Amino acid sequence: MSGDALALASAACFSLANITIAKGTARGDEDNGVFVSLLLTTAIAGGLWLALGIARGFVPVTPAALAWFAGAGVLTGFVGRVFGYATVQRLGAMRASAIKRLQPFFAVALGIGVLGERLSAGALAGMLLLLASFMLLVVRPGARRGESGRGPSGRLDIGYLYGPISALGYSAGYLLRKIGLEHTPDAYLGAAAGSLVGALLFMLAGAWQPRYAAAVRETFATPRPWLIAAGVCSSLGQIAYFLALERSAVSRVALLVSLEVFITIFLSALFLRRQEQLTAAVAVAATLGFAGAALVVTA
Repeated sequence: MSGDALALASAACFSLANITIAKGTARGDEDNGVFVSLLLTTAIAGGLWLALGIARGFVPVTPAALAWFAGAGVLTGFVGRVFGYATVQRLGAMRASAIKRLQPFFAVALGIGVLGERLSAGALAGMLLLLASFMLLVVRPGARRGESGRGPSGRLDIGYLYGPISALGYSAGYLLRKIGLEHTPDAYLGAAAGSLVGALLFMLAGAWQPRYAAAVRETFATPRPWLIAAGVCSSLGQIAYFLALERSAVSRVALLVSLEVFITIFLSALFLRRQEQLTAAVAVAATLGFAGAALVVTA
């Protein structure tokens, strides 16, 4: 498959994951599918790494690559995915997908702060559009209660905090995984190692966080089809993303994957009619977010 086809496949898989998470969880559920998704990514990516390695030979693995993949797993497999699933659970598929467009904003910020990259005028304009997209969802003067994601008390839903944390985790993790791939260019190994680290951290966190421990128990005690489907979609989306990076420029892949927000809106209209409605704010925020991402990745 070409890099473009893989990037579009990744966007479609992430969109399907958003829908299945929303279908399979309610706001008060202790288990929202994060842990099973980490296990599935580890199994799928690890199985492909093993099968392809046996068939055509393994790429030499360096300790440095494993260290970078493990660091990426902390950020993407744990921080990014845990808060990302929680965002969909609390805000719904459409709003969560729109907030996810903050990833290019943090990617540029990290590039400037960590890699010493220079900020171009186009990237600055894109970052401002991304911020405007997020603020449009959060600040809604005169909006009806509940429409803007506020609870009965009028307080802003914590999902609007979870979303940016998830985006930052993914952006930082992708940076570390990119470095790891320079040492050992094997996307399957990178995805499997990162997800395994994320799953181990999730179980470790259960010692202090009862909700995480309950989610681990529920995963094995009562498998839930929608959450298993979400885990499969998340796994395939992540694998396709990194395979696309091996074939196309980072900017082109990031732009095509940003189409996820529109695919999610379309699928939500088909399958989540009773749970979510497309509002003008979400539509405008999605458009601004995509335009901002386009400016950032092509600057």
